[in-house]
Amino acid sequence: MTAIGFLAICPLLANGAEHRPTLTVYTYDSFASDWGPGPKIKKAFEAQCQCELKLVPLADGVSLLNRLKMEGKKSTADMVLGLDNNLLVAAKQSGLFVPHKLDVNAHSLTLPGGWKDDTFIPYDYGYFAFVYNTEKLKTPPKSLNELIESPEKWRVIYQDPRTSTPGLGLLLWMQKVYGDKAREAWQKLAKKTVTVTKGWSDAYGLFLKGEADLVLSYTTSPAYHVIEEKDNRYMAANFTEGHYMQVEVAGLLANSKQPELAAKFMAFMMTPAFQQEIPTTNWMYPVINIPLPDAFTQTAKPSITLEFSPEDVAQHRNTWIQAWQNAVSR
Repeated sequence: MTAIGFLAICPLLANGAEHRPTLTVYTYDSFASDWGPGPKIKKAFEAQCQCELKLVPLADGVSLLNRLKMEGKKSTADMVLGLDNNLLVAAKQSGLFVPHKLDVNAHSLTLPGGWKDDTFIPYDYGYFAFVYNTEKLKTPPKSLNELIESPEKWRVIYQDPRTSTPGLGLLLWMQKVYGDKAREAWQKLAKKTVTVTKGWSDAYGLFLKGEADLVLSYTTSPAYHVIEEKDNRYMAANFTEGHYMQVEVAGLLANSKQPELAAKFMAFMMTPAFQQEIPTTNWMYPVINIPLPDAFTQTAKPSITLEFSPEDVAQHRNTWIQAWQNAVSR
């Protein structure tokens, strides 16, 4: 190909890198961090799109939706990456998103139950769990009920359900197990709670500093320590009631300045180039069939999966959050 021909089909390169279009993606801080999947995914996508991928980090998934609602049509974001299955209806009700128009199930999803939503696409999934250090906690709780009811003075850290998707996950987990008695369970857990953080990163950081015996995280979190640190001390407590499942999703914003570029990134998220980064940088399960590290196979998936429908969450979420607030403030 001649130089003229090359420049004809790549005018962005001809004009210089500074004129490349920018795709702005709101996400959560651990995704965009240096040790998260963000940098590698940015490099891989920019090599394909001749664009700039700008990841804007916020504290957590719930914070993403709160920020978008606050900004409304004035938001500079083209899409959001980091909402989850428990926020689908609330996100749709905001009127800020448009359908993705992708045939998601053409990718042979490994996601339990498949996927049917036409507005958001799944990019990873996992199960909430309480993680502990085996050298400091020899006999961890074997159930959510034991964690709460036991006279053991375990120190616990979890995240705020108003700002954090794991925090919201625990709220739903508690509701699923305790139902109408959730308020009393929260009051008992409050006596063992060191602090409630805004997002996951703060909570896990405090746990690693020794501020708690157990921290709300994921069943796959110990894989990080095994793979990155060659450290086998950390484990996720396996609860007999089951574990609440989270599916993380991405969506296109109606007022995107780069709708075609955003659509290309959404499609890119379902490819091996994106999905292969998920297990060892976001420490979650990919949604398509790719090889998993041995550290993932050593951590068994929960035998019982707990989940509310997005509609149930949307209908009761505010009431359940209010009950949690009343319980922990007493």
